[in-house]
Formats: sequence, structure tokens, C-alpha cells
Amino acid sequence: MEKMQQVIEQKVRPALKAHNGDIELVEVTSDGLVKVRFTGACAACPGAQQTLAELVETAIKEACPEVKGVVLLQQVSEQLIEQALKILRKEKT
Repeated sequence: MEKMQQVIEQKVRPALKAHNGDIELVEVTSDGLVKVRFTGACAACPGAQQTLAELVETAIKEACPEVKGVVLLQQVSEQLIEQALKILRKEKT
């Protein structure tokens, strides 16, 4: 996990920060998956999956060939969850 954090700090984060975004390393699983979360502008970017594949996964696998894949965890805001619940409960928004 420490090596992946270094890769993120040196190669990934500067590129994301240039677009007002960031990345959080959430977990490295025993089966070789790395779980990350985009924050800032990158969290809602329509190109997030492409960024994940072309930048994040490439950089991590280059430094850590034992990694099988990188998974993007989507984060939903509390406000959006509340709004969805109101709709489902047929409350006025």
C-alpha cells in the first residue's frame, strides 16, 4: 500500500490536481485489487473511467506488476441520497 501511495503522490495526484481533482487510496485487497476514490472535480467527471484506466491503473501497474486491477469507488453525496429517498417515498422536494 505504501508503494502505491507513492505512485499516487508522484504520478497521479499532480495530473488530477491540474484539473481541480484528487484521488484517495481506499484499500488494497488480498486478491490484488486496488480501490480508489476520486474527489473534487474528478468525482463527477464524465471521463473518470478513462482517467482511471489510462492514468491511475497504468501508473500503479507499472510500479506494482502484481496488481490485478484498479477499481473506482463511486461516492454519492448525502444530498443526492436524501433527494432520491424523497422521490422514492413520494415526498415533495
